[in-house]
Amino acid sequence: MYQIVPVAPGEQQMAGGPGGSPLKKKLAHEGRPLVMAGMLGCVLVLAAVVAWCYYSASLRKAQLLKTELLDLNKDGFVIRNQAGAVIFTMTFRSGTLDLDSCSKEGNILSCTQSDSGKLNFFIQTVRPKDTVMCYRVRWEELENVRSVEHAMAYNDSHWYGGAEMATQHWPVKIQGEEEPLPFITSDVYSNRNAFGGILERYWLSSNATAIKINESVPFHLGWSEKDRTLRFQARYHESPFRPPEGQQALPELSYRVCVGSDVTSIHKYMVRWYFKKPIKVPSPEVFKHPVWSTWALHKTAVTQEKLLHYASDITKHGFTCSHLELDDRYTADYGEFDFDPQKFPNASGMFDKLREDGFQVSLWTHPFINYDSINFGVAVEKGLFVRELGGELPALVRWWNGIGGILDFTNPDAREWYSSHLRMLKSRYDVISFKFDAGETSYLPRQFSTLVPLSNPSTFTRRYTEMALPFSERAELRVGYQSQNISCFFRIIDRDSVWGYELGLKSIIPTVLTISILGYQFVLPDMIGGNAYPNRTAGGLDGNNNLPDRELYIRWLELSAFMPAMQFSIPPWAYDNEVVEIAQKFTELHETLVAPRVLELAGEVLDTGDPIIRPLWWIANDDEVAYKIDSQFLIGDDLMVAPVLEPGKQERDIYLPAGRWKSYKGEHFDKGPMYLTDYPVDLDEIAFFTWVH
Repeated sequence: MYQIVPVAPGEQQMAGGPGGSPLKKKLAHEGRPLVMAGMLGCVLVLAAVVAWCYYSASLRKAQLLKTELLDLNKDGFVIRNQAGAVIFTMTFRSGTLDLDSCSKEGNILSCTQSDSGKLNFFIQTVRPKDTVMCYRVRWEELENVRSVEHAMAYNDSHWYGGAEMATQHWPVKIQGEEEPLPFITSDVYSNRNAFGGILERYWLSSNATAIKINESVPFHLGWSEKDRTLRFQARYHESPFRPPEGQQALPELSYRVCVGSDVTSIHKYMVRWYFKKPIKVPSPEVFKHPVWSTWALHKTAVTQEKLLHYASDITKHGFTCSHLELDDRYTADYGEFDFDPQKFPNASGMFDKLREDGFQVSLWTHPFINYDSINFGVAVEKGLFVRELGGELPALVRWWNGIGGILDFTNPDAREWYSSHLRMLKSRYDVISFKFDAGETSYLPRQFSTLVPLSNPSTFTRRYTEMALPFSERAELRVGYQSQNISCFFRIIDRDSVWGYELGLKSIIPTVLTISILGYQFVLPDMIGGNAYPNRTAGGLDGNNNLPDRELYIRWLELSAFMPAMQFSIPPWAYDNEVVEIAQKFTELHETLVAPRVLELAGEVLDTGDPIIRPLWWIANDDEVAYKIDSQFLIGDDLMVAPVLEPGKQERDIYLPAGRWKSYKGEHFDKGPMYLTDYPVDLDEIAFFTWVH
């Protein structure tokens, strides 16, 4: 029960005096904690309001930095699948974003500042179809920054694509630490640490993601085994790339990442939209019958007599021939376009004889004119060469056959001059086509000038491949950059006569699969048995002839029979009758079993761009084992091949993906996926299986 204490008149003022009443003093003393509590409560409420506002702002920022299944932060971005698992990770190595400068408008997330200054950064989300999501990414420096670098993580997936390499693995194998190098075409036979003559800025992952780097990027590629990343770098500093005329050397890294439902379907999408397609199928004769080259057998010592004898032996041993390929060297000097009269005293008569015997002939050609050729002065006078930077003098280059100038294929006059000489050879001797050798940018000087300036040196490779267009029915190229529409055969670089992954027998399947993924389907897998180069030949039969190992030659022959085209140089009769019989058996099998299927698929390439030679995961994209198989392949979807690639073996382990399979021996297997361990394969056999529908 509370008590009311009345206050007498006059006491109210007194009560507020210095002394105050005892009761008032007591109430004041007891009220102080309440005031403090009230003040603390206000502070807590204010803090809660600030925290809520900060949380709301952070939530809005977090929502801002999300677009579809992509999450952006200052150090990079990740992409998730529908289940929420991270399937793609990109880290910004050269700078971090200032997230306060970021904004989102529609499907575009953009930022204007990084820790190094102003930039133009955006990620645009595009959904081209229900099963595909793509992200356009661009990081463009607007201030004086030398390079932009992003690092793509492997994310426990398997990656494919990029470039032909000297040591080729399938999937891509990251080994060691490599600073970013210019991603341009190079001769990997002479420089085995470079990128090869066939390359594209495209990679594909078993996580059903794909990335394609834009053409405008001064692109350098490195990697880190420790971090398990591929390093994508854009730079002009200390680089063969140059900015477009009139523009500052400010690097820009832009690319497109696309995500699909499975690896096969996302690759099909990328090829249909971003790769060129062949416009026609090359000569069916080359798919059906072997090409016979003089190179590995005779090297530069070829003569009229040797060529006629070679042709006679082909006929005598009962082999067919799509055409003879007369390789280096039939001219007196490099850069000339007629026959050396010492080595070919009656070239016209030789061609007449070969035609009578049913042989077509193609000739070797290249883009060089050596300084001692009579055509060197002509080309200087006409201004046909690639020039020194800022001058009119030809830039001399060293290649495997000497020193000379290299024709400038950006120059219409040089293109016409070169083409006119090829047309003359074709007309005078009824030459069927040409083997276009070289064409890599590694044969350009580091500093050079062309009539049409090249921002990307690999554009030179593209221009060279265009020279094959008039002869594409049977033409052969060994380089390619954005050249998928050049409807000729693309030959993988020279192989050594060895078993291993470094330009040996084991490298053929990974290399063919790689360039097929890059859009080059009409593949010539180089010469059976390799090139028999000195010191790069396994176990020759005889020191004088330098023949490749007999077993290696046979296994190489068997694999080649299941490739789109076959190419002999060292002939089977250089060994013995058994090798001749095996070669006859497999050239016939190629003609009757393989070529019809390949030609059917080649027709489909014009519309789809799908590989003719396919990896096992093409039909088994939920099979982890299939992603790692590098010694088997498919022709189309229903013919699987498993060659023996080890010396001394007449058995091998074979992986059968899910489905019903029938072996070449007539066995049926319908409980896959399964391994057939130590499956017997005799020396004169290759294991192959057809899928039973």
